[in-house]
Amino acid sequence: MTYTHRNRFLPGSAPPALALGSVLVLGARLGDKYGPRRLFLVGLAGFALASLACALSVAPAMIVIARVVQGTFGALLIPQGFSLLLRAFPRAELGRVFGLFGPLMAVSSISGPVLAGFLLWLDPFGLGWRAVFLINVALGVVLYPLSARVLPRAGGDRSVRLDPVAAMLLITGLAAALGGLIMAGQHEHGWPPAAAIVAGLAVTILFAARQRRSPAPFLTPSLFRVRSFVAGLAVGLVFFAAVAGLLYATSLYLQFGRGLGPLPTAGLMAPLSIGIIAASFSARGLVERLGRRMVALGLVVMGAGTLGYLTVILLAPGATWALLLPLLGCGLGMGACFGSVFAVALGNVRPDQVGSASGTLNAVQQIASAAGAALISAVYLTVAATRTGRDAVAASLVVVLVITALSVAALPLLPRRAAADTYH
Repeated sequence: MTYTHRNRFLPGSAPPALALGSVLVLGARLGDKYGPRRLFLVGLAGFALASLACALSVAPAMIVIARVVQGTFGALLIPQGFSLLLRAFPRAELGRVFGLFGPLMAVSSISGPVLAGFLLWLDPFGLGWRAVFLINVALGVVLYPLSARVLPRAGGDRSVRLDPVAAMLLITGLAAALGGLIMAGQHEHGWPPAAAIVAGLAVTILFAARQRRSPAPFLTPSLFRVRSFVAGLAVGLVFFAAVAGLLYATSLYLQFGRGLGPLPTAGLMAPLSIGIIAASFSARGLVERLGRRMVALGLVVMGAGTLGYLTVILLAPGATWALLLPLLGCGLGMGACFGSVFAVALGNVRPDQVGSASGTLNAVQQIASAAGAALISAVYLTVAATRTGRDAVAASLVVVLVITALSVAALPLLPRRAAADTYH
């Protein structure tokens, strides 16, 4: 999606999301070989420089290329976070550590859109959309020396082998599948989206077949014998699709259905992030004791918030302020799930499996988010083409409720006992 401001354009998230989702697993494996600290710093520096290239772009092709590079370096950066955390903290403290992920996600979800909207409105020095990318450069300048100083010096294992053919199959398969989902989400008609998804799945199957007989598999085979990881992966796949769908439906409705700008939209969506912060901090001490019951509670609260949201849309569509309470409920449910799903999925992973596990989890999160956003946007735009924005968001919320129900149905896959029991 592309936004305009003062006759200038601001490209959407499709190019970096495509690069990020398709390279994440490779980024994790490179962290195994060369060390997560080194790859984190390389990714951070590359992301900042790519952001600078975005800000200095003078043509659409230049900025698209820079955004792809930005996503690629992000794929080197993100998986190392899990690896560094698991090396820096004792296993007994992982429940509390992963409980912080929810608040951090909430802070970014609040600060990112609000800051971007504010910068577009303020237009400092006449920079327009370029100021959004220059903020990334400033953050990189601050964070790089700080990260170099405080991150644990976790060395890599140079004996780790990388299969270039498997790497190309994985990147090509994920890129094609994600590209098809993104095209579908942008409501592109015809055969290209379906063809891209089918081709991506076919290439991914070829990758899986090569993994089975490869002496240096990209994904550690023993990882998929860890029940907590596989269960968390399954539940997380459906959960993140529901979250992305809800966020996308809300953004579409407020901006297109209600005609609001980026800053008011971000302000109305702030209760989501506030709810995530409150629930994440409250749930940190309960994850180990409640285990999958915490995830179940979060999904129920999120479903109730979504149902309340739908009720407001159907009964009082003009009362935009009435959405604040249901969105807060959705955020509370999300916050209860974020940290607990991560803790269960990675709690019993051995150090030699960390890179592969974190890359796989992040890749699945990106794919689930892309699929959820694509599905919901396709539903919204299809209904909006013949009906009102109210009808479009109502149909989208029904789909979100169905996806949330699938998450609940997948809960029996999670371990019954508390996450702390999976740390030993």
